[in-house]
Amino acid sequence: MQTTDINRRRYDLDWLRVIAFGLLIFYHVGMFYVPWDWHVKSTYVTTAPEGPMMLLNPWRLSLLFLISGVALRYAADKVPALRFTASRFFKLFIPLVFGMAVIVAPQSYFQLLRLHEIGPGFLAFWPRYLGHEHFSVMVPTWNHLWYVAYLIVYTLVAMALMPALRRLAKWLDRDSVERALSGGRILVLPLLPFILYRFTTDYWFPTTHALVDDWNAHANFFTIFLYGLLLAKNGAFWRAVQSQWRLCLAVAVGLGVVLTPVWSHWDAWMQDKPVLIVIAQAARVFYAWAAILSLLGAAQAYLNRPSPLLSYLTRAIFPFYILHQTLIVVFGVWLSRYQLGAVPEFLALVGLTSLGCIGLYEYLIRPLPWLRPLFGVFGEAPSLKALRAKALGQKAPAAGTAWQGASTEERS
Repeated sequence: MQTTDINRRRYDLDWLRVIAFGLLIFYHVGMFYVPWDWHVKSTYVTTAPEGPMMLLNPWRLSLLFLISGVALRYAADKVPALRFTASRFFKLFIPLVFGMAVIVAPQSYFQLLRLHEIGPGFLAFWPRYLGHEHFSVMVPTWNHLWYVAYLIVYTLVAMALMPALRRLAKWLDRDSVERALSGGRILVLPLLPFILYRFTTDYWFPTTHALVDDWNAHANFFTIFLYGLLLAKNGAFWRAVQSQWRLCLAVAVGLGVVLTPVWSHWDAWMQDKPVLIVIAQAARVFYAWAAILSLLGAAQAYLNRPSPLLSYLTRAIFPFYILHQTLIVVFGVWLSRYQLGAVPEFLALVGLTSLGCIGLYEYLIRPLPWLRPLFGVFGEAPSLKALRAKALGQKAPAAGTAWQGASTEERS
């Protein structure tokens, strides 16, 4: 990547954002089946999905926060600071409040129904949910929408520090930085804060997703968010990624193969092999960073180009994210009644969740201007009909189907 390319539209990161949210949807489908604690459970609980989910777990959210930091930098550089901060706050805060009040409520309903703390009847439960009634789980809650709450706070802090962060970003974009990251050192130097967190804050502060006391999560996610902001337009960093991503991929694959059996027997090995566990804890951090770098490099090499599908998904993926976990819970509970078998139920749940996200967005959210902001969609958005017309080389409908996709500010 040439330095002159840095300010161009980053379609590769658009694709990675879509892919990261898509993987999150499949991850939460897996949570319906694995023995790990979650809101509701299938009758076919199994350890089979644990391996792929353990490989996703170390980097899936860090990648999202990294891309969010990049998007913030691109957007903030184009709009006056106060105007952008206010716009950004409301574009995230409105979907968060609506999501907590309406979209997430069925998740708490079915969870409490499973725990026998309430009786059947969602409409009877909903006022109790909104009224902060005491249950074994907090209500109202944001559940999977915690990412949006954290992103709001990180954005406000970053915008307050933006003049200093821009100066630091300019200082980092030097040939000496590129040399410092060469020879595989890109796998090591940026990783040092996360190694520190792994053996300090990770021990001291359990993950809560409650914002106010989640200090280990903040240390990790805000740091990777700042990496995205500082390195968004850093030619030295992106050239280092471009030249070394295959090495990073080899490291990620190798560590993933070695670490998967360790993760599968973590509790037992914590007792019998404490030294090995310390090594595995550090290796997990290396694995996550290597995976992120390899994805950034592969996307830069193969995905940095526009497409009608990307124009559609760039706008649709955030509503998909808001909707998906509630759809998984609702469809999962419904499918459990029919005893379809583990594989048919899993395939049906993936299909229904996907179709539910697409259908609700395409036929309810996208066509209604007053509903779009509640799901984080502002302005016009392309339709599936326009996507099909574009793919066939036909003229896309003029009304409500702009093909330029989201602006940088809207995408961020």
